[in-house]
Amino acid sequence: MNIIFYCQYVWGMGHLVRSLEFARALSDHEVTLVAGGQDVQLDLPAHVNFVRLPTLYMDEQFTTLISGDPGRTVEQIQRARRRILHGLFKRQQPDIFIVELYPFGRSMFGFELDPLLEDIRGGKFGNVKTVCSLRDILVEKKNPAAFENRVLKKLNTGFDLLLVHSDGSLLPLDDTFARVADIDIPVIYTGFITRQGNPAAGQRLRRELGIAPGQKLIVASAGGGRSGHRLMTAVLDACRLLHDRLPVRLEAFAGPFMEEHEYKSLGARSGPGLRVRRYTKRFVDYLWAADLSVSLAGYNTCMDLLSTGVPALVCPYSRQQEQPLRVEKIKNFLPLRILSENDLDPVGLSDDMAQMLSRTRRPGPAPLDLDGARQAAGFLNRWADT
Repeated sequence: MNIIFYCQYVWGMGHLVRSLEFARALSDHEVTLVAGGQDVQLDLPAHVNFVRLPTLYMDEQFTTLISGDPGRTVEQIQRARRRILHGLFKRQQPDIFIVELYPFGRSMFGFELDPLLEDIRGGKFGNVKTVCSLRDILVEKKNPAAFENRVLKKLNTGFDLLLVHSDGSLLPLDDTFARVADIDIPVIYTGFITRQGNPAAGQRLRRELGIAPGQKLIVASAGGGRSGHRLMTAVLDACRLLHDRLPVRLEAFAGPFMEEHEYKSLGARSGPGLRVRRYTKRFVDYLWAADLSVSLAGYNTCMDLLSTGVPALVCPYSRQQEQPLRVEKIKNFLPLRILSENDLDPVGLSDDMAQMLSRTRRPGPAPLDLDGARQAAGFLNRWADT
């Protein structure tokens, strides 16, 4: 099959990482992954062609579109993106169009998606089946009733299938979308989409890093980086204090989208045994190598923690319900402690780190469905033939 997969990430990079894992699992098909966020390094499989739309992203309130090109206005970029998308569909005539999150989110990108979906329904690109790819938890809305009415109208008229990337026994869509019963198209739970890794890769990485016997490796991460500066600052300061008690090594990943001045301030706090970088393609290997993870609580990070079973301190982003709700649901499946922003003083955080470093990795896989990418791809194969 010929598949076009649309993903617009606007603040972090979690939506892109999850979409790439789904696309990776579609290895029997030709996949074009179309993304419109800020540039980030990707490890693309051979069957995935990547098309980057001119960059648009959003402010922290998710109310304003921002141009990624200082030489072009938002309106100019919007026109260019519509042309690119329409031309791509006209050339490729795909069998399946997968849309990440929309219409449950990214409503400000209706300027390009709504006319495209309308043309698909009108048969302008042949017989195209349209699929919504949705994560486990929706962010809360100021007017839930109006939001759900709008979603249902677009979903029921413009889509053929909804794939929910969650274990429905733990995090059903009903938890954050009250009108699931009014969805007319099939709703399929795929399981959580989780990046694959193995313990042997972690042991190899410990040797590459020169981790000494008895030395503890702490891995800190801030996702895309826009919301993680305070956490990363606290981790660096806490690790300096921890050095006096334990032989620790810190590998910190600030995120590709952290502001440059914030990133430089973290670098000024680094030193022997405390390294700060923006990003690694081997993050899952780092968690298999680690004795402790300290992080935010986005979808992909939480799935990586569940997959590796590493002891973890997580500080969920508190301005939305998504991350706090997720960690409450998964906390019993991990050696995990939940931090609040009040816990980010270096002295207290160093004590929390020392206590969690005495914990051991969870043996065996978590009793949850973590095979979402492979199962979603398998379902699409069967469904497309019906």
